[in-house]
Amino acid sequence: MRKSNTVWLFDLDNTLHNASHQVFGALNVAMTDFIKRELRMNHDEACALRSHYWRRYGATLLGLVRHHGVQAAHFLHETHALPELDTHSHAHDVAALKRLRGRKYILTNAPAAYAQRVLLLLGIAHLFDGVIPVEKMRMFGHLRPKPDARLFKHIAARLRVKPSRCVLVEDTLEHQKSARAVGMRTVWMQRWVRLGLARAHGRMRLARKPGYVDQRVRTLRDLGVR
Repeated sequence: MRKSNTVWLFDLDNTLHNASHQVFGALNVAMTDFIKRELRMNHDEACALRSHYWRRYGATLLGLVRHHGVQAAHFLHETHALPELDTHSHAHDVAALKRLRGRKYILTNAPAAYAQRVLLLLGIAHLFDGVIPVEKMRMFGHLRPKPDARLFKHIAARLRVKPSRCVLVEDTLEHQKSARAVGMRTVWMQRWVRLGLARAHGRMRLARKPGYVDQRVRTLRDLGVR
């Protein structure tokens, strides 16, 4: 069988596992507590700042680094411990990932330790050629996490492949829009998308496909199936 030169870039949370179920809520609490402690704010102020930076930059971390001098490594260590994290894989997910031809990477705005932990719990770490966590999204001394289009161009160059050979599998539309702008193909994973998330993306209905999305799927088994 001829080896494929396709490079698959998989998001982690809400793409390969149901982060909404137990992770995002705990992360929001941990980030709010961090902001309260480090910036000496009350709870409401910390919540508002966390949400503001997430909407403005796509990652709360970026706002804290840029405007408050927070050390990224300290923030990530403090907020992603998640001692109660527990998840599991499905046999059909493992089979679907094994079936995909080409190289496969995790591309996540989460830290490396968290990503590796989730992949091990899911039992799929061995199916990927590498993990590109937020720590490796630094260019010219600055963090450039998703949805920064410069990141997607940089990732393609790092992997020595044209952007057109890359396929981004994501639940977040903003990230797909940036990836498509640099020539990558895009897949919108809707397995764990909530209606509230759809409203956050301009009230777009889940049944509709934006022009920058090449394919909508509900399971990993649907990848590559038209």
